[in-house]
Amino acid sequence: MTPAGRARAADTERATLDKAAAENFPVAPFFLPRAWRTDLMAVYGFARLVDDIGDGDLAPGGADAALLGVSPDQAEDRLAVLDAFETDLHRVFDSVPRHPLLRRLQPTVRRRALTREPFLALIAANRQDQLVKRYETYDDLLAYCELSANPVGRLVLAVTGTASPERIRRSDAICTALQIVEHLQDVAEDLGRDRIYLPATDMKRFHVQEADLAAPTAGASVRALIAFQAERARDLLSEGTPLVGSVQGRLRLLLAGFVAGGRAALDAISAAEFDVLPGPPRPGRLRLLREAGVTLRGEG
Repeated sequence: MTPAGRARAADTERATLDKAAAENFPVAPFFLPRAWRTDLMAVYGFARLVDDIGDGDLAPGGADAALLGVSPDQAEDRLAVLDAFETDLHRVFDSVPRHPLLRRLQPTVRRRALTREPFLALIAANRQDQLVKRYETYDDLLAYCELSANPVGRLVLAVTGTASPERIRRSDAICTALQIVEHLQDVAEDLGRDRIYLPATDMKRFHVQEADLAAPTAGASVRALIAFQAERARDLLSEGTPLVGSVQGRLRLLLAGFVAGGRAALDAISAAEFDVLPGPPRPGRLRLLREAGVTLRGEG
């Protein structure tokens, strides 16, 4: 690779990793051991990039696609880019990957003995996003979250060496909740991509039409639907919260941050009176810190 190519690759890598600051939860906060921060950021880089491929939010000029060996005429074909990304993922385990974010991931995979399955699930979720635009039932949505969200929590447990069947179950509940919260925040944005993550059966129950989701502000029916889904997410967070008390030290702080991020986001949605259509309700830092304290004290 030429010096100019290396510089473009580094810029592309940094642009993806910098998105960590905008997430609802802390990705690799300063208080964690440096080795954990390094590995968690490597996992985040993978997860963020595969989501960006699925959403069409790649670096300008097709840099990511080019790094994966995708020709310019296929750079806009998300399924083709996902196929190339999956091929490069396999190189992480048995060769030398092409994309800098996957080269960053390779030492983490080896150091933590990570398997391919959670990474492949995240790619499968983004393939599904290209093909499935609506979800009929809540169970259908949960099955999607099993691919799109739960692998991230499982990877966190694997990186920190704390995985167990019970912890994985609790982690899945938290991750599914966080995914639902993100869907609620991004109803308008997702609709712009012709995606709706509100179950059709629930939309019918609350007399919500797709056209209602395109309005500048939410009417009473949409607000009731969002409140119903938000309560489901809050219940899942409560189900997963015992995970925090099952670990010690700085990992406990990290997991409390995940739960607190979800709760604070739900509080922001509630404070907006469940009108998510003008834009994503976001919690302030003070609210996040308060929720973290409540979670650490076991009051939530």
